[in-house]
Amino acid sequence: MTTDLIIIGSGPGGYRAAEYAAAGGLSVTIIEEAHAGGTCLNCGCIPTKTLCRHAEVIETLRKAESFGLSGLSYTVDFARMMERKQQVVESLRQGVEGLLSKPGITFVHGTARFTGSNAVAVGDEEYSAPNIIIATGSKAKMLPIPGIDDSRVVTSTELLDITTLPQRLCIVGAGVIGMEFASIFNSLGCEVTVVEFLKECLPALDSDIAKRLRQTISRRGVNFLMQSAVKEITAEGVVYERKGKLGVVAADLILMATGRAARIDGLDLEKAGVKTERGCIVTDEEFRTTAEGVYAIGDVNGRMMLAHAATFQGLHVVNHILGREDHIRTDIIPAAIFTHPEAASVGTTEDACKEAGMAYECHKGYYRANGKALAMDETEGLVKVLTDSSRHIIGCHIYGAHAADMVQEVCSLMNVGATIDQMADIVRIHPTLNEILDMTH
Repeated sequence: MTTDLIIIGSGPGGYRAAEYAAAGGLSVTIIEEAHAGGTCLNCGCIPTKTLCRHAEVIETLRKAESFGLSGLSYTVDFARMMERKQQVVESLRQGVEGLLSKPGITFVHGTARFTGSNAVAVGDEEYSAPNIIIATGSKAKMLPIPGIDDSRVVTSTELLDITTLPQRLCIVGAGVIGMEFASIFNSLGCEVTVVEFLKECLPALDSDIAKRLRQTISRRGVNFLMQSAVKEITAEGVVYERKGKLGVVAADLILMATGRAARIDGLDLEKAGVKTERGCIVTDEEFRTTAEGVYAIGDVNGRMMLAHAATFQGLHVVNHILGREDHIRTDIIPAAIFTHPEAASVGTTEDACKEAGMAYECHKGYYRANGKALAMDETEGLVKVLTDSSRHIIGCHIYGAHAADMVQEVCSLMNVGATIDQMADIVRIHPTLNEILDMTH
């Protein structure tokens, strides 16, 4: 079977690219070995954020008396929560399956492998196209330590399918996945301990924001063991070394949240002439690989492991194939951590500015001085906006309620090269959290 485009993987990068390409007149074959929607929809972003919402409701109920609601009582029905999570996933998956059944798109269920530079096989079937997009995503990394095969050790995928709440949860890794699950399971009433090798959580985030967020979550009862190296998993629990001394975290369940690796196993990339480096597919700025007509988008190229990054990389590649010009800024990618409270960022950090020795200014605004934050009883939070020597916005980092929504406004302004003075001239609704941006001028 020959089409104009083959896409391997139906996650946010793959299925959106397929829809867009078909709308642009291309015939598309999209191949998926698991469920339509990829990791994000089935065992990543969507189910996790559904549980984040459940946790948010619990945290609101805990503060009910401050809103004049007394005598409330509730019990955590974890089975019902997981049932609702699955309903959300299946509803969205059906939507993606419907999208991939549109005219111009052929959906193939199976595992793809390259047989040449412009050809792949799925089982005994051969498919060819002048253009191929690899969008196979990523998989969880596991530490190469003794005891890693212990039945209590799970990745985020398995954790999202558990049927009973653990009394004690140990999370190895304080990145986005680790922090989100720490926040969720703390709200659900679990005893949560996070073991992290680095000095601070969320290394990609501004260190000032990361520290404040960790301290806030710590005050809720999550125990953080920073600068601690996990040595092994034993019957007693997670053995770690900190400042030359060994310790053990007793746990009923152990989440490995130590990052993700590109999913390239079994693709036979060498048959297509596609090179890899440090476990990821090598691409140029147009997301072209070393093989003519073959592209790689999303987690598999290791540039920015975020669902929305994959989506827009895919749209950019399709535009390149169609000969269309676009203005997608794949160098400006916002990100969010859906803890309670949230954190979000876009652009460079203050740490990076210092390391580069560049001239910059840091502008801050605090939630506690904002009327909407006070009305919401969400006064814990900070907004940092970074500008260069010409006052153009080069970064924004926030922790606090609705941080993800707020950072999106700054991201939009960065896309058009705005200055902080231009940001100050924007009229915002009163009262809203976005007015905190006015304080940063």
